[in-house]
Amino acid sequence: MVHHIVMWKLKNSAEGKTKEENAQIFKERFEALFGVIKEIRTIYIGINMKIAPESNFDVILTTHFDNFDDLNAYANDPHHLKLVEWVKKVIEQRVAIDFER
Repeated sequence: MVHHIVMWKLKNSAEGKTKEENAQIFKERFEALFGVIKEIRTIYIGINMKIAPESNFDVILTTHFDNFDDLNAYANDPHHLKLVEWVKKVIEQRVAIDFER
């Protein structure tokens, strides 16, 4: 199984929304991909706790795929690519890791 984990730091405001509002939009939009992109086995979005240090990243995505080809299919799926267009408008920083377990 391939694990794809991404974390983002969000802009304080973007696209007419606050950081907190955009974090919720992240959650809703990414979780909506489950069942639409058949290669996704699991998907979870976590939002940093308000009491956590401000230096933490704001949003984390954890997804699982059967293999790396399925991860590539997800990455290039039109539904995902459309979401990525929005993501780029609201983030300051992105880090990611892909590993097999």
